[in-house]
Amino acid sequence: MSPSPLVDRLLARLPAEAVHTDSDITASYAHDMASFCPAGTPAVVVLPRTVEEVQHVMRTATELRVPVVPQGARTGLSGGANATDGCIVLSLTKMDRIIEIDPVDRVAVVEPGVVNATLSRAVGEHGLSYPPDPSSWEMCTIGGNIGTAAGGLCCVKYGVTAEYVLGLDVVLADGRLMSTGRRTAKGVAGYDLTRLFVGSEGSLGIVVRATVALKPEPPRQLVLAAEFASAAAACDAVCRIMAAGHVPSLLELMDRTTVKAVNDLAHMGLPETTEALLLVAFDTPDPAADLAAVGRLCEAAGATQVVPADDTAESDLLLQARRMSLPALEAVKGTTMIDDVCVPRTRLGDLLAGVERIAEKYGLTIGVCAHAGDGNTHPTVCFDARDPDESRRARESFDEIMALGLALGGTITGEHGVGVLKKEWLARELGPVGLEMQRAVKQVFDPLGILNPGKLF
Repeated sequence: MSPSPLVDRLLARLPAEAVHTDSDITASYAHDMASFCPAGTPAVVVLPRTVEEVQHVMRTATELRVPVVPQGARTGLSGGANATDGCIVLSLTKMDRIIEIDPVDRVAVVEPGVVNATLSRAVGEHGLSYPPDPSSWEMCTIGGNIGTAAGGLCCVKYGVTAEYVLGLDVVLADGRLMSTGRRTAKGVAGYDLTRLFVGSEGSLGIVVRATVALKPEPPRQLVLAAEFASAAAACDAVCRIMAAGHVPSLLELMDRTTVKAVNDLAHMGLPETTEALLLVAFDTPDPAADLAAVGRLCEAAGATQVVPADDTAESDLLLQARRMSLPALEAVKGTTMIDDVCVPRTRLGDLLAGVERIAEKYGLTIGVCAHAGDGNTHPTVCFDARDPDESRRARESFDEIMALGLALGGTITGEHGVGVLKKEWLARELGPVGLEMQRAVKQVFDPLGILNPGKLF
């Protein structure tokens, strides 16, 4: 379909400044941050500010049978926000109001374009916290976090996005508005449609408002850094910490390659002699005592050095190093493929050993940083996208890592979603019956198949 009838129909109820057809603008909305994911050319980019405007977009799309690709800040790493040819890109970044913060019920009501860090700071003024904190929290939006069921550094104690979404307002494919869930502390009425939308990557409906749970703001956390002579020893320490009943607010691992990359990018003085660096944090009333206990467990597992931070400033510096892991690895060769395979904690060491073998097999640099307390790893393949052979090896190594994760009893994605990058692997993980049921659910909500087509399966 030529864009003119579509644009004319959209402009009938949308302000001109919300509708963009200039090719330079539409091209800038074509894809997220994933590599190796095809992206098409949008017919139009729409940036609505109201629920009614979103409804008009969806009614128009249904009438004209035009695909719609919903987007947040496009910080995703699986191609889930990539455009398809002739689609409407529906960017929700202008719907960025925090509608309500309720300290009694401990909920916030927000629009999908609210940036994660903005919400965190706003609720902090009320002595509350919104725990999910993806590494891109300064840029990513709550709507995008909901679409991918995002995680973060603190998930080992506080859980992932899905555990904080209480209710949603969703515009369906035909433009109808539906509310799911609740704002009460309890609620089990009917099927849990709220959870169904979390992680659906915009394939079932457009989230236009969310009610999210809040927690009391915890004390400032203190961090301990432990160096290990092998990744296996660091993974053993993770198992010891969890088996002993500790509940750290953060338990992160950086391998040698990642530590070196961070130092090369930011000159942070991390110990490059280490094979694995474990970061453990507690936000308990007496974090120093907890860190001391964990330090002893790390030493028992073979840590060569254990250094607890003296204060929150030193702790923040260590966390800054961890948050820089992915951009630092990207700087190694210019392009990365970032996996997010999650395995049982007891198989974490096996996964890291397997990734090292895969890196040697393909002659590639593959750094691993991990939310170790969750078993959620981010093997990151570094390569030169201008080199066809190196690009081929990167893709093959990526697939081998996913196969390894499944063989170890894990899953192909812990928090980044499926998108385009992993949809072939989703079918393998779900099996034929599971895939059939997923497609049946999609058919109920999106019978014309216009919502984010080509993603997931």
